[in-house]
Amino acid sequence: MNRRRVSPLVLPLSIAWVALAPFSARATVETTVPPAGLREHTPSVTALTNARIVLGPGRLLRRGTLVIREGVITDVGPNANPPADAVVRDMKGLTLYPGFIDAYAEVGVRAKSQEDAARKGSAYWNPWVTPQLSVGREFSPDTAAARKLRSQGFTTIVAAPPPGIIKGMSAVVSLGSGDPSDLVIQRGTALHVSLKPPAPEEGGGYPDSPMGAYTLVRQALLDADWYAAAQAEWGKHPDLPRPETNDALAALSDPATMRRPLVIDAPDELYALRADRLAREFGRSAILRGSGREYRRLDAIRATGRAVILPLDFPGAPPVTNPDEAVNVSLEELMHWDLAPENPARLARAGVPIAFTAEGLPDSITFLESVRKAVRRGLDKDAALRALTVTPAAMFGLEQRLGTLDPGRAANLVVADGDIFARKTKVREVWIDGRRFDVIPPISTDPRGAWSVQIDAGSGSGPGQKDAIPVRSGLLTVEGEPGALSGSISLGRGAKLKTPEMLEARLSFTFPSDSLGAKGVTRMSGTVSESDIVGTGVWPGGSEFTWSARRARAYAAPPDTARADSLITASFPVTYPLGEFGRTAPPSQPAAILFRDATVWTAGPAGVIEHGSVLVQRGRVAAVGRGLKTPGGAKVVECAGRHLTPGIIDCHSHTASDGGINESGQTVTAEVRIGDFIDPNDMDVYRELAGGVTAAHVLHGSANVIGGQNQLIKMRWGADPEAMKFAGAPPTIKFALGENVKQSNWGDKYTTRYPQTRMGVEQLLRDEFAAARDYQAAWREWRSAKKGIRPRRDLELEAIAEVLDGTRRIHCHSYRQDEILMIMRVCDDFGVRNVTFQHVLEGYKVADEMARRGDGGSTFSDWWAYKMEVYDAIPYNGVLMQDAGVVVSFNSDSNELARRLNAEAGKARKYGAMSDADALKLVTLNPARQLGVADKVGSIEVGKDADLALWSGPPLSTYSRCEETWIEGRKYFDRDEDRAEREREKSMRAVLIQKALRGAN
Repeated sequence: MNRRRVSPLVLPLSIAWVALAPFSARATVETTVPPAGLREHTPSVTALTNARIVLGPGRLLRRGTLVIREGVITDVGPNANPPADAVVRDMKGLTLYPGFIDAYAEVGVRAKSQEDAARKGSAYWNPWVTPQLSVGREFSPDTAAARKLRSQGFTTIVAAPPPGIIKGMSAVVSLGSGDPSDLVIQRGTALHVSLKPPAPEEGGGYPDSPMGAYTLVRQALLDADWYAAAQAEWGKHPDLPRPETNDALAALSDPATMRRPLVIDAPDELYALRADRLAREFGRSAILRGSGREYRRLDAIRATGRAVILPLDFPGAPPVTNPDEAVNVSLEELMHWDLAPENPARLARAGVPIAFTAEGLPDSITFLESVRKAVRRGLDKDAALRALTVTPAAMFGLEQRLGTLDPGRAANLVVADGDIFARKTKVREVWIDGRRFDVIPPISTDPRGAWSVQIDAGSGSGPGQKDAIPVRSGLLTVEGEPGALSGSISLGRGAKLKTPEMLEARLSFTFPSDSLGAKGVTRMSGTVSESDIVGTGVWPGGSEFTWSARRARAYAAPPDTARADSLITASFPVTYPLGEFGRTAPPSQPAAILFRDATVWTAGPAGVIEHGSVLVQRGRVAAVGRGLKTPGGAKVVECAGRHLTPGIIDCHSHTASDGGINESGQTVTAEVRIGDFIDPNDMDVYRELAGGVTAAHVLHGSANVIGGQNQLIKMRWGADPEAMKFAGAPPTIKFALGENVKQSNWGDKYTTRYPQTRMGVEQLLRDEFAAARDYQAAWREWRSAKKGIRPRRDLELEAIAEVLDGTRRIHCHSYRQDEILMIMRVCDDFGVRNVTFQHVLEGYKVADEMARRGDGGSTFSDWWAYKMEVYDAIPYNGVLMQDAGVVVSFNSDSNELARRLNAEAGKARKYGAMSDADALKLVTLNPARQLGVADKVGSIEVGKDADLALWSGPPLSTYSRCEETWIEGRKYFDRDEDRAEREREKSMRAVLIQKALRGAN
């Protein structure tokens, strides 16, 4: 029989191989479930020998044995002996680690659970407050999610409740298999809180701003404190009126809940500081659920002393390949991409306790890859292991049960084939309570290596013609990793193998038979032993044959030629704020500064001083006049030809607030505070410094008759939020009148909300003032008698009570004269004085009444006719009010206009007989008087803060530029420095773009 002669050919082979092996028996535990038949008590004892064992961070056994009995580690060490009843497994070449703990996982709880809790029983008045929701009671295993998490080494999770504001109690849950009674380790682990409102599509109503969410948490915690006291008092004195029954407040005030930490979501570094402030107010222990941006305010976050749960969803490279796209990528984005992977390392080095979570990653199976990236970016391996084990265990009170491989701990461990933080290391299996879960199936018989193949000539017909077998022998090579094998085969002239698979100990593959003289695919399979393979095959025509193989060469893993990962570091230091014009440190404050030979606009009794000087010492004005001597060591600022003024104060601003300007979910929101959401990263702070602005009154919006509490800030660019606040400034609150609050221009959103008319606005004001007066009376009575149930603290009425007391000043959005007169009369009836009317565009019609009451007017320079209620506005308004004796200021109500308030003040010279010096006071001394801080700022006088602006020419001129801005003797803006900074940032962008193009982070 003629046989075609073929030349040998070696072709690639891809093989997937799975081998199933039994795992250890499940630990037997006490149960309340009666047996279905005979009772079983099969001992579950395993000894893992010859393993490299990492007992915990910084604790390594190079070779040892670990013994597990009934799901608990009973012995571990280099000399530990396997018990006689143990199943012994040789772990040579493998490393054991403590099982990882995911400190925050939204797994196993229905999204509707929160909604159900808000509807059932006696719930809290606000549906987003559901502390009675218990994940431990609601938990349902998610097999797919658990499998993915186990593949990353996780054995335990803290299962968190679904979205809300006070969301409910989490539970510690095992990632093993079984029903919830087997898996839930600890109920009531922590109370979870969010300081952001739900998305509009999830509900609506109150709150609809972060300010409102923050305040709702405060009010609910106060309500819980009152509820516990009220129930206790009623229990002792049943003759008292029975207080309400409320499941949410009962859960929130439960002593067990009070002992548990708050886990507060912190979606950026500023929220982390807010979360700390909230927890401190109520004396609660707290854990921050971080954002990956903590490095931006590292010192402040370290100072909180809080532990942080860190996500590891590092940003991808920004789109800079296309120059047109790159223009839109900010320096902040580039720096964040470069710095974010160092966030864990920076926190760990700063001594901040950290724990990791896979939550937030697009897919949890990339978790270890992210951890390894953090290690390459400077995170110490022991610190990484600590973040995965002992720290989360300690956070949630489980350090005696989880986190290490010491005797007495649960037998939760990770089995890896090398250093878990090395790039190529794989998790082979995890053990949970002594039960093994394979991640990569174990090798019972290793098929890898070279095999001499022999085909039985008498076993069937060949592929081309009947009974023709063109090839009797060949060479099969198998290599790669278990579960992802590859290899090659030389069989005659050769054939490329396809669809290889290995199930249990049986290898199978196919290959096209063209080169063997036939069209189609040949199939082969065989049982693998240590030295032989015996199997069968089928030619394309359907004839069967047998084949065998003997091991010709043992498998030798290819040498690892990859270079060890080198430490990668960020190209530039962190700036405050991050990105454009950020500072690495606050401006220095020289002990003494002399501004010499300037035209000094004092805005005080000294008027304008030509060729004057100002001496500043320790941040305050020490002397003003001509011919001042220069103290030794003083910094001298030469001002010849330039003009020095007090820093500009914007009496109506919305700069530097990231909590939403309006909390519009209710008609009265006096409880919310702009001060809780100061944003020092707002670029408009820097831009306004460039316009000479040193202070701004950040107001709540005008959606409400009574809005939130305002915040006066100093423009300390780069400072933390609390450091931005103007210390000692009298508190203020926003009221509003007109079209906004009766919703005539708000579409359909609030068409059912009271009030709908200007008459309703008045009645609402009277009702609120009366309620606050009654609130004050109730507290006075209780404090005097100390009998009965104490009144409930109401944050809304507390703020209004401060208005009645005169300790909190009203700043009222207003336009029409009739409404301005209305609120004056309401205030007269309740003894409220010192109102500043904002906008007040018909103030000129009622200026005599404003002056009689001592009210102020903070108006626009020349805005009019932009909506119906503004049609009677005139640009002479400010001058006419001032002529009547009203303290008048000009404001911006605009981040853009705020940069040129000096020119706005200059417009007063066009529309009235006002001196230049008085016009400047419209944006300096007068707003300071309206805000109650004229003793500190607003003019250049001895003893006041050295908040100064240095101009290239007369300050009211549109041709003059602000060249330097100083706050308390620190230079926060310098035009020359600004030019240099722009060039430096251009170079930084170029470096980071090249780094992004290389993918080098």
